[in-house]
Amino acid sequence: MDDLLDPLDIYCERIDASLWSEPINVLTNLLIVAAGLFGLAQVRARKTGAFAEVLCWWVVVIGAGSFLFHTFAVKLTMWADILPIASFTVAMALFALRRFAGLSWPRTIAYFVAYFVAISMVTYMLPAWVHEATNSTTVYLPALGGFVFCGIVALAHRGPGGWYALACAVILLAGFFFRAIDQDVCDTFPLGTHFMWHVLIAVMLAVNLAGVARHGAPRHRIL
Repeated sequence: MDDLLDPLDIYCERIDASLWSEPINVLTNLLIVAAGLFGLAQVRARKTGAFAEVLCWWVVVIGAGSFLFHTFAVKLTMWADILPIASFTVAMALFALRRFAGLSWPRTIAYFVAYFVAISMVTYMLPAWVHEATNSTTVYLPALGGFVFCGIVALAHRGPGGWYALACAVILLAGFFFRAIDQDVCDTFPLGTHFMWHVLIAVMLAVNLAGVARHGAPRHRIL
């Protein structure tokens, strides 16, 4: 248990283990919470359904978990940051294949498993220096690839929600850049660039949930 409470210092902005050592990283998480609430308003206005509302609340939890981690930066709260993001990635992929592409559950599961196996192999085969050079941003490759994959599948099945998924991939890729260079700019820019990762993630999630609201209602299933 003591190990779980060991402090972490992995972002440029943090200079010690105190509570308010990452104020900008902490406050920019509120943008992610706002993205979730924005999506919730859109989903309710368009009556997209319970599945869509759950995704919106999930985004709120992502923002809250990251807020907690950047405030209490220890190994235990790191999981409050990781788990909501990882589980949302899975849920959003299933939602996109079901609602954007209109696939049946059997085909949704088949497509999802095929993608998961492929992206796991790609990530596994990346050399260690790539993970190090990108500040471990490679852990988000499944999310980036997922938006591309689901977007293409949706468009192939005439689902306009696919354009939103591809737009999310572009925004997320831009976020990768700022997350990857955070440690490299510390000497010249002590604030770091991780906060821009949060800003772009918030924008990406707002676009994502806008697509969910507009094109996420149940549609005719492809058998």
